[in-house]
Amino acid sequence: MITRRQFSLGAAGMAGLSALSLPGRALADRNNQLNILCWEGYNSDTVLNPFRAAHPGATVRAESGTSDPEMINRLRAGEIGTWDLINVNQPWARGELLRDNLIKPLSKERFMPWFDKMTPEFAKPYALAFADNGDLLGMPQRYGPFSFVVNTDKISQDSAEEQGWNLFFDPAMKGRYGLLTYDNWNVIHLCLAAGLNPFQPVEGADAEKFAETCKQIVGGAKLMTDDLVAMNTALINGEIDAYFTGGTYTASPARYDGATFVRAITPRSGPVDGKGGVVWVELTSAVNNPDPSSLAEDFLEFVQQPEICKAVAFSEGTYNPIAQMGDPEVMALFDEEMLEAIQFDTLEAELARCLEFDVVPSYDALLATYVAARRG
Repeated sequence: MITRRQFSLGAAGMAGLSALSLPGRALADRNNQLNILCWEGYNSDTVLNPFRAAHPGATVRAESGTSDPEMINRLRAGEIGTWDLINVNQPWARGELLRDNLIKPLSKERFMPWFDKMTPEFAKPYALAFADNGDLLGMPQRYGPFSFVVNTDKISQDSAEEQGWNLFFDPAMKGRYGLLTYDNWNVIHLCLAAGLNPFQPVEGADAEKFAETCKQIVGGAKLMTDDLVAMNTALINGEIDAYFTGGTYTASPARYDGATFVRAITPRSGPVDGKGGVVWVELTSAVNNPDPSSLAEDFLEFVQQPEICKAVAFSEGTYNPIAQMGDPEVMALFDEEMLEAIQFDTLEAELARCLEFDVVPSYDALLATYVAARRG
């Protein structure tokens, strides 16, 4: 499956699942209920409690999913009548969610003015938030470049950006890097390292090139884990000098703790239109629930407010840029340490070197090749 990252359900998410899964649960007043299916962060009490306080008596639940397709498939499987908002990454709203009638357009009158307060990349406004007919399908918020991470005390930022994915082919790097095992991203990044476009079919000789790249990158890794904390710790302790697959999302916790030599890198060049990095962008959409709640759009407007924007950007665990940082009132809430943690100084330049995250057409076959390489 295509995922942005791999997380277990937290306690809050499990509690929400338990409550929402009661058979035959009566929904007495949907306008006094809000159920959100989302990536971690929106299920944080720092985000939800202020909304609850503003809507006394309302029942507000949020559950963190484990992948974009997993959340979408839950709607397909009958949970469209459970959820009011869904928060997934940018390819899915225009593609599967809209195609399968799982989401409904947002009020442009209500939400278009918020784009004027976003950073330039999103204020245009952001094309992937709209259907071909102009309907507004979702609101962007968190985003970030995702390629690889280095210890700049060992490998300079300039050198890492210049070498790009070739860094991991350097014989001197064998046994000096880790592999953060986020399978979907590994497949994308291995394609880019092989000089291939992951968002086009990878077949024949290209598939063979991908297989060789898998063997080389996996074979040279000193450690492999899906735990970003463990990977950052290995980088800080000098056990490794870099790790394959990572970005602002994974580097930010270490940087915010003071280890600013942990730095996410976006290659200066790459095989797809000269680009070698990829950016993920979350969109939050209104589920096409047959018994809708008016609180859905209320919450979606609520998270545009400056204080809540900051809470979303700096929710527990990882820290990320948000589209609303184009608003001076939002930016004023981020101090120097926060901006340094999310590498805001180079963000604009890195985005210019990034492809939009998208569906990988040959994913199943490529994943099988990658898994076989990991098994040796």
